[in-house]
Amino acid sequence: MRRVPSKQNNSRIHRDRDVRALSRLALLLFSGLVLAGGFVFAAQQHFAAIDYGYKSEGLRSERDKLLAEKQQLLLKKEQAFAPARLATQARELGLKPILASQVGTQKAGSRSPFPIAPALLNPSASFQR
Repeated sequence: MRRVPSKQNNSRIHRDRDVRALSRLALLLFSGLVLAGGFVFAAQQHFAAIDYGYKSEGLRSERDKLLAEKQQLLLKKEQAFAPARLATQARELGLKPILASQVGTQKAGSRSPFPIAPALLNPSASFQR
């Protein structure tokens, strides 16, 4: 086996730069950055969707609680304004139930003490041109 002597004078070799290889590397770098940016954007969208889902679920449970509270309040209101309860409360205040003799009716031939305004009978009669 023959070896090159160590005292061989080797000069530096200057090669021409391959422009196509450099442009391919730049394109590859740019494509990798776009791909990585796409993954970051997709991950951000995914986590935002999860966050909105949690918020939506919280709002849905709060809405259910508010609807149940509204239903309870309506039930209490109906119970408070029930005729039987109002009658007992009126008696406690000293009010008496109305009697049939206290109700007055108007006879067919009698005139009302309040005259009927002509504008109520014929609305166009009130406009004078």
